[in-house]
Amino acid sequence: MLKLGITGGIGSGKTLVCSLFAQFGVPIYNADERAKWLVNNHPKIKADIITHFGESAFQNNTYNRAFMASVVFKDKEKLYALNDIIHPIVFADWKSFCDENSSVPLVIKEAAIMFETESKNTVDEIALVYSPLNLRLQRVMERDNLSEQEVMQKINNQMPEDEKLKLAKYIIYNDEQHSLIEQVLHLHKKIVK
Repeated sequence: MLKLGITGGIGSGKTLVCSLFAQFGVPIYNADERAKWLVNNHPKIKADIITHFGESAFQNNTYNRAFMASVVFKDKEKLYALNDIIHPIVFADWKSFCDENSSVPLVIKEAAIMFETESKNTVDEIALVYSPLNLRLQRVMERDNLSEQEVMQKINNQMPEDEKLKLAKYIIYNDEQHSLIEQVLHLHKKIVK
């Protein structure tokens, strides 16, 4: 089984690309969604977050995203501490997902930050979904009802796209110039021989 990572900046179209792979029967693990679920439902994660960040980290037994963002985005050490709590359990969850799907030739892990974390070491190859900045801005502003400044703040917190382009084995262009379906079909055929 080949473990393919799908990554890309905010608004690049990772989820759309993964939904196309899913049409070919490829199991998709959305690391960001699973991490959100695990933070709210895994007892060790909850206990460790409360120990490190206090009772305010959860409100009505639900992860207090706004509070935690205000804490960790001001202090890189606290962000690292939070990642050290969450990432090992997400990695174990990904391993279980792979074990459950061991009979298929390809599984995909979708993650917004892959090159920036140890997540890159949990897959065999990485495909970058690349989209020009103007399209990413437009998509995220419409999708999340955010201002251009708010979207740029998120984009500026991610690894620059030109660095990701150098690191990815495959590039899928989501630029309204290339057919996404043809690119996904070609890559699927190339990987699943």
